[in-house]
This record gives sequence, C-alpha cells and structure tokens, in this order.
Amino acid sequence: MSSRRAVTSRTKLRPAVVKIGTSSMTGADGGIDAGAVNKLASEVAALWRLGRPIVVVTSGAVSAGIAATKMTKRPSETTMLQALSAIGQHHLMRVYDEAFAPEGLRCGQVLLSLSDFGVRRQYLHARETIDTLVELEAVPIVNENDAVADDEIRFGDNDRLAALVANLVGAECLVLLTDTEGLFDADPRRVADATLVEQVAAADAAFDDVAGGPGSPGGRGGMGSKLAAARMAAWCGVRGVIAAADRPGVVADAIAATPGVGTAVLPDESRLPGRKAWIAFALPARGRVVVDEGARRAVVERSASLLPAGVIGIEGSFSPDDAVEIVAGGDVFAKGLARLGAERAHEWIGRRSSDLPSGLSGEVVHRDDLVVLVTEHRKTTAKPRLSSR
Repeated sequence: MSSRRAVTSRTKLRPAVVKIGTSSMTGADGGIDAGAVNKLASEVAALWRLGRPIVVVTSGAVSAGIAATKMTKRPSETTMLQALSAIGQHHLMRVYDEAFAPEGLRCGQVLLSLSDFGVRRQYLHARETIDTLVELEAVPIVNENDAVADDEIRFGDNDRLAALVANLVGAECLVLLTDTEGLFDADPRRVADATLVEQVAAADAAFDDVAGGPGSPGGRGGMGSKLAAARMAAWCGVRGVIAAADRPGVVADAIAATPGVGTAVLPDESRLPGRKAWIAFALPARGRVVVDEGARRAVVERSASLLPAGVIGIEGSFSPDDAVEIVAGGDVFAKGLARLGAERAHEWIGRRSSDLPSGLSGEVVHRDDLVVLVTEHRKTTAKPRLSSR
C-alpha cells in the first residue's frame, strides 16, 4: 500500500481549519506567547490522533519581528511591516515546531497571497500542497505572505484568509480563536450585562454594528472581521465558530458543536460549489458592469447570462476572464467572470445579440461564471446565491 493510501485511511474525517489571532498568541511584551501556542498544539494534536486533520491559520509574524528587533512601537509603513514579517516568520515557525514536536507531529509552512486564490491554477495547486502535507502527517501552518503582499494584493486580515482556506480544503468547521468568548449582543467592554450570542444565521445582520472593528493594537481584524469570515465560510457550507482561545478544550468542543462554546455561524442550506465560491470570495473585482433593471431581473430571477443589451455602463479596466461586479441602481447584486474586456464591452453597450459580430461571445458574463448576490438587511450582508444551473 502506498504512503498516500496509508495516511488517507487514518484520516477519514473532514479537516477543520483553526485560526488564531495576534491578540491570542502574544504576551505583554508583544512577542509570541509560547504557552498559548503550546496549548493550541496540544489540542490540535489530540484531534489528529483521532483522525481529524487540522489546518492552522496563524497570525503573529509581524509581532514576532517586532519582538526580535526590540522595537517599542508597531510601525505603520508597509515596507517596514513587510520586513518585520520576513524577520518574524521563522521565529514564529520555530515556536510552532517546538510546540508540535513533543506531540509527535511536524509542521509545514504555507505562505499564501491573494494571487494564489485569484489564479485558478495556483488555487488548485495550493489545495494539493495542503492535502499532501496532511498525507505526510505534517500540520499545515498557513499565514499570509506579508513580506511580498501590498495593499492591493493582500487579504486584509487572516480571518478572511482562514475562510478561504476552509473552502479550499473542504473543511467541516472553521474555528476562529480570539481573546473574547464570542459575539455579544452589546460591547462587553462598555455594557456590563452584555450576553453571548450562541448562534447566528449567516444572513442575519442584526449584530453587525455591535461587532465593530479591531479589538487589539496588534491585530488587523476584530469581531466584525471574524463575523464576516464566518459568514463567508457558512455560505460555502462550512460551520463557523468564534470562540475564546484560552478556553480549555476549545478546539475539540467547537468542532463537536458543544453548546455554549462561542458563537456558531450556521452553514447555509445551499452550499456554493468550489468554483462559484472562488469567484464570489477569492477573486478581486477588476471593474464594474452597470446594467438596467431588466437585465438585473433576468440575471436574478431567470438565472440568465448577462447580455450587452442590458448594459448601460462600464467602469474600470478589465480583461476577459477577470472578475467584475455587476451593478444596478448603485447596488452590487452579482459578480462573475467577464467574457469580454472593458474596451470591447463598452463598444457593445446596449446592442442586441443579433447585431454582434459572428463568431465572438455574445455574453458579457455567462451564467456558468456568475454568482448572484442577494442583499438582506443591507449591502454588507450580501449573500451569494447559486444560479439554477
């Protein structure tokens, strides 16, 4: 029996993705808290021994770099942060190596940038790399490739990266570990009797204002970022849990859906297939196609392709196969892969298919490459919906 089959036979359970944030793994001096990483490694290793592969998405490289260079204040310049990440990355991995070694597990570092998700071939290659690490019984430790990512090609925070990785590997659960118990119905720092929200539907925007922004100086995310990431995973059929990193047994309890462990964001009933999720979440939009109300109804209600006849404007510069947002009345209601570049699409605005040159694509965006966004409550809760095909 090959090593691939031998390992697969011991890991029949679907993987889970566990993300730990900067605030949960750094000490008072801003350096990496080895005790926090050891706790995580112990819980992850226990699940691996039960046949549950865990992919860890970690923050902390910049903080490790700041501690290594003995800086007293976190800089704001992009190039300095990139350099600190490069310095801190191997310090961070050394902590993980030392934490997992007593558990009998090795680690494999996976540095990803947004372009790895934006190019389909690279996206599939990233999946194969992580799958192979699991077969080799090496815990994938995923982080953004901060040393080369700039503002235009970065994820924004590791919560979004974790949600994309959860979809990438077909995870059963996404666990977002933080320094609070979960989402509360009010800000617990200001409201003494704030109550933990134990369960929320992906499309429920009732707590968006409460979630707020970053909760620690060293972090880029915050509860709002975690809630958005858990929703993203839920629309891909992955249950999300936001929970406290310092809770004993939190990883196993979150995956097992133990009541009272954090805030669970329930998976959507209609799971987006991998390619549709890739279009909806991983690809940055390169432009916008503005359409009339008739085109909007055709796309949303009849799952039709977007034709030039319904287009009334083109925004931005995009090429064929780039992702574009589709807009009507000022609202983004769909996203898809353009069959036409911006220049050609602009030339064909309002023209019927019968008037177009023969032998060329008659669609601006084909229905097979299109994801409808159903807006509930407000724009920030846009929910991807699969077309009828």
